[in-house]
Amino acid sequence: MTLDSEESLKKCIESGTYSTNLSQPNGRWKTHHEGTFADFLSMKAGDNIYFFIKRKIYGIGVIKDVKTDCKFLNYIDADEPVEYTEKEYNDKLPLLSNATSNNRCFCTFRESPYFFKTGIDMDDALNSNPPAFRMLRAMWKVSFIKIDDDENRALVDIILKRNEEKITNGGDTFSVNSSIGDDIEKRVTAAHRLTAYKLLLSCAEDNKIKHEMAIEAALCEILIHDNDTPFGKWDYVSHQVVASPFKAVDYMDKMDVFGYRFIQGYSTKSKYLVIEIKKDIANIDVIEQIMKYVDWIQSEYAFGDYSMIEAYVVALGFTDEVVEKRNSECVRYFTKGYRPSVSCKWSSVKLIQYEYNQTTMKLEFTEI
Repeated sequence: MTLDSEESLKKCIESGTYSTNLSQPNGRWKTHHEGTFADFLSMKAGDNIYFFIKRKIYGIGVIKDVKTDCKFLNYIDADEPVEYTEKEYNDKLPLLSNATSNNRCFCTFRESPYFFKTGIDMDDALNSNPPAFRMLRAMWKVSFIKIDDDENRALVDIILKRNEEKITNGGDTFSVNSSIGDDIEKRVTAAHRLTAYKLLLSCAEDNKIKHEMAIEAALCEILIHDNDTPFGKWDYVSHQVVASPFKAVDYMDKMDVFGYRFIQGYSTKSKYLVIEIKKDIANIDVIEQIMKYVDWIQSEYAFGDYSMIEAYVVALGFTDEVVEKRNSECVRYFTKGYRPSVSCKWSSVKLIQYEYNQTTMKLEFTEI
């Protein structure tokens, strides 16, 4: 999470809450608003949290549940694209003190094991384990980013190593004031639950969603909670994950949704997920695009094993031409093992048609 000063860091850690300061929506959510909601919706208890100020990274915290979730609306109807006056905001009894109507949602966290007052320089972190860092290198023009478990482990390692003496002898750390979290827990209600349904509602047109980022946000929520969809449930989900060799960040390819699933009961990754989203009828170019991401995941994450990858294209509909191209070109041949080696065929790209249900105000999915 990006902050502007050490004073902000101290206040943020003391409260055990983080909220992005969003610009006013002026009647409709823009892409960067929806992207921020998507980031919050992908959070879950147990995720580590860090803060970035002027080249330095401060940690370590862990996101925690309050009652049944770890992220909430600061005030009721904060997920509606409406600009509220100061009086209207105060009348909604916001959960966060010293916040404004621009603080639409927030997450809750605690120390894990400590928030050290000494930050780690960004270059020091990146050089501590170069192959592990992907998203941290692409942190640019965003309030915060989400890193995966491998990158997180590398960041934990360098912070702990640089603060080993403080762990042993104590001191020089920030502490979370648990009473603030207790107060939030007393006042939070079901109406403060953060979901994607009002994002969808604000850009719905009949059975169509006009913003792809709103669909991303909804999928980030669905994939970590709902097992009753064509995608199944996933342990880690993020969006806008880089999928190209490092270069100027504005020109890097990014996957709409990326995730992975662990073998149940273990920390070993079993499957990788990639989803490409089209708010309209998909055209034939989407096949080349999804396969580019599949090959990237095979190379960077699965290391040759295509069987670990599940790929989906989500769109309002598909032409016969797209279906035919999927059937003919979404195929890869590879080998598993060495002694003996086994020849394998991969063809796991699924075409998923979405529809916005105006009655339930949710997305429904059908495999083509």
